[in-house]
Amino acid sequence: MILVFGGTTEGRRAAEVLEEAGSAYYYSTKTGEQELTLHHGVRTDGAMDDEAMRQFIREHGIRLIVDAAHPFASMLHRTISEVAIDMQIPVIRYERIYPPRDPDITWIDDYRQVPTDISSLLATTGVQSISKLKWIEAKGVKVTYRILNRESSILLAHQQGATDEQLCFFEDETMPEAEAILLKESGISGGFIEKVAEARERGMQIIVLKRPEWPMFLATPHPLRENGQWSMVNGPYGLRRAVEKLLPEFYPLHSGLTTGTCATAAAIAATRRLLYGETAEKVAVLLPDGETITVPVGYGDGYAYCVKEAGDDPDVTNGIEVRASVEASEHFEIVGGEGVGRFTLPGFDYPPGEAAINKAPRQMIEQNLQSLLSPLTAHRSPLKVTISVPNGEAIAQRTFNPRLGIEGGISIIGVSGIVKPFSEEAFIDSIRKCMEVAKASGSERVVINSGGKSERFVKTRYPDLPQQAFVEYGNYIGDTLKIANELDIKNITLGVMLGKAVKLAAGNLDTHSRKTTMDKAFIQQMLQESGVSIDISDMTLARELWERIPQNKRTEFACTVIRHCAEHCEPLLPNGRLTILLIDDDGTIHSL
Repeated sequence: MILVFGGTTEGRRAAEVLEEAGSAYYYSTKTGEQELTLHHGVRTDGAMDDEAMRQFIREHGIRLIVDAAHPFASMLHRTISEVAIDMQIPVIRYERIYPPRDPDITWIDDYRQVPTDISSLLATTGVQSISKLKWIEAKGVKVTYRILNRESSILLAHQQGATDEQLCFFEDETMPEAEAILLKESGISGGFIEKVAEARERGMQIIVLKRPEWPMFLATPHPLRENGQWSMVNGPYGLRRAVEKLLPEFYPLHSGLTTGTCATAAAIAATRRLLYGETAEKVAVLLPDGETITVPVGYGDGYAYCVKEAGDDPDVTNGIEVRASVEASEHFEIVGGEGVGRFTLPGFDYPPGEAAINKAPRQMIEQNLQSLLSPLTAHRSPLKVTISVPNGEAIAQRTFNPRLGIEGGISIIGVSGIVKPFSEEAFIDSIRKCMEVAKASGSERVVINSGGKSERFVKTRYPDLPQQAFVEYGNYIGDTLKIANELDIKNITLGVMLGKAVKLAAGNLDTHSRKTTMDKAFIQQMLQESGVSIDISDMTLARELWERIPQNKRTEFACTVIRHCAEHCEPLLPNGRLTILLIDDDGTIHSL
C-alpha cells in the first residue's frame, strides 16, 4: 500500500499517476481543503506527527511513501524521513520544477533577511509567515499580507496579529500597491514565473525566500539512498517509474522508454565522456514535458549506449542497443548511422533521404546537449551526433517501417519520452474514470482528444474549462462516446487530427493501427465530394493531404471529413450534442 502526502499540485498529479494502476492507496492532506476526486485512493485528512504517522503505517500496511507535500513543509519532510529510515519504508520525493535563480532578484534564506530600506511590502508567503514578519512592521514598514480567502486562513491571520486592513486575497483580481513584494520560491507549478512577471510590470522590488534544500536535515550518507530506497522525481513519468521499481506489483503493466529517450541518454553519456571524461552508470534526461528522469547507460569503443526498455508494451525493439557517438563539428547536427532507417517518401517531419530520427527526439537530444555545451562553447566546437542501432535493419523488417517508406533500419521516435503500456480493458477503464471526474467537475462541456498535441490546440478554443474537462481517448473514440452517453454528459467536443479522422470518417470507431489502416479509396471519395481532384496513390500519411489540397479547398474538405465522422459518432450520443473539431498540423481548427 502507498501513502501520498499531498495537498499540492504535485499531490494532485501524483494521485492521477497512481489512479492509472487501478490499485488502492492513501492520500493524506493536512487541512482537507483540497478538492480532489479519487476512485482508488482513500483520502485521510489531518496533520500527522511522528507517532501518528508510525501508527498509520502499521495499521494500513504502508510499504511506500510518496512525499508530494509543499516544498516549505519542512517539519513534515523531516518527520517522513525520520519515520521512513526507522521503519525502513522507501520514499519518493515528488519535487517541483524550478526556473534558474534570476540574479536581478533579491534572494534570502530567512525572513529576518528581508531588507528594511523599503516603505511598504506585499507579503505573499502564506498565513503562517505573518508572525515571522512582525519585526519588520516594528521597523516602520507597512506590510500587507496576501492570503487565501478561507475562513480558516483569515482566523489564523488574526491570531497572528494581522488586521483586516492588512489582509488581501489571492482571489482578488488586482494586486495591492507596495514598493516591494515578498515571494516564496514556489516553482513553476506554484506560479512563480507569473508572479515575478506581474511584480516586474508594476515596478516592484522582488524579494524571494529560497526553498529549503530537501532533505536538508538528513544525515549524510542517507540510509535510504544508500540502499536504493530513496529517490527524487519532478514529474509524472519519473514518479510512475520510481513506483514500478520500488513496489513492482502496484502497476499490473510497467512502462518503458522510447527509442528517442534511449538515443538522448546515449548522446548525453557520450558527450559527458568527451567533455569531462565521465562514465556514469546513469544520466539525467530532460523530457519534453520539462521533467527529468534518470536512465541507465553503458560505454563502448568510441560510443555510449542505452538498452531499449519496452516495459510491458509489446515491442520488437525491446533489448536493442541504441548507440551515440559524438565528435567536434562546424555546427550542431544529428545524423543516422548503422541500423537507423531513412525516409524515402514525403509526409514525415523531414524530407526523403534524411535519417528517420523524428522531430521530438532531435529536439530532446539538442536541448539536453546544449545544456552541457553552453559553458564550453567559447572553447569547443559544436557537436556532430551519430545515432546507430546494431542489427537495426533486420529488426525493422518486423515493424511497419517498410510499409511506411522507412528503409535501412528502425526509426527513432517518441513524443513524450516514455511508453505507458495499457491493455485495452485497462485503457478504456481509465477513460471511464476520467470521464467520471470530468462530469464531477461540473464543467458544462467535456472535450475528448487523442493526446497532448491535440489537447493543446483545442484548449485555445475552450480556455475557461477546467483541466478535468479534457479527457484523452487515445484510439477508443467509440468507447469514449458510449461512456459519455452512459454518464449522461450533454455536451461533448471531439478534437481529432487528420490521421485518425479519415479512419473515423470511414466508420472505424477504434483508430489503432492494429485494427485499421488508411483507406485511400474512401479518402479519394471524400476528395471528390469536396471538389478536389488530386492523385494520392503515392501518399504515405494522411496529414500529407493538408499540403496537397489547394488552399481554397481545405475548408470544404475538412467539412466533408467532419460530416462523415458525425454520421458514425452522433448515434452513439443520442441524448447529447456533439461538436467535432478537425485540427491540422499547425493547430488550425476546422468545424462545421
